[in-house]
Amino acid sequence: MSTGIWILIVAIALIVGLAGGLFGARRYMEKYIKENPPFNEDQLRTMMMQMGQRPSEKKLRQMMNSMKQQDTSKK
Repeated sequence: MSTGIWILIVAIALIVGLAGGLFGARRYMEKYIKENPPFNEDQLRTMMMQMGQRPSEKKLRQMMNSMKQQDTSKK
């Protein structure tokens, strides 16, 4: 087998591997974030209290719903 063909096969394998890894990692991260959202109600409550606000349940639900809507609108 000539050296040129060998280099071509290695380059093609490298490109295919990089593309597969990129899409696989992207799919994994999307699934992980969907199953484990970055914020929950307790974290929002703590954050609002640190900012000097007294969070009501209504306001917390509104913020959580707006975050969920924002997440689904990105897709």
